[in-house]
Amino acid sequence: MFKKPVSNPKFSLLIYSLIHRNLIRSKIVKKINEAWSARAQRFAELAYGEKGDVPGWVLVVLMTTGLVTGIWTVAQPRLSSILRNSLDNMNSIR
Repeated sequence: MFKKPVSNPKFSLLIYSLIHRNLIRSKIVKKINEAWSARAQRFAELAYGEKGDVPGWVLVVLMTTGLVTGIWTVAQPRLSSILRNSLDNMNSIR
């Protein structure tokens, strides 16, 4: 009813080498995954571990906005004339 399996040394060696390669590959993949997992965990600790200084950043943004508004108010006429002159010069090139 059932046939006895044929013993072939070349086939057995092939199967052994394929299994051995797969085991080596799986060990390599496992090591790579562990390394990346450790790096990802370290990054998460660095990224989310510190809450930051929110009032300080709000102050910086407000001061920057105030400086830009003040400089723009003073320099607006001159900047407008520079822009107008450069656009007029570009139109005269055509």
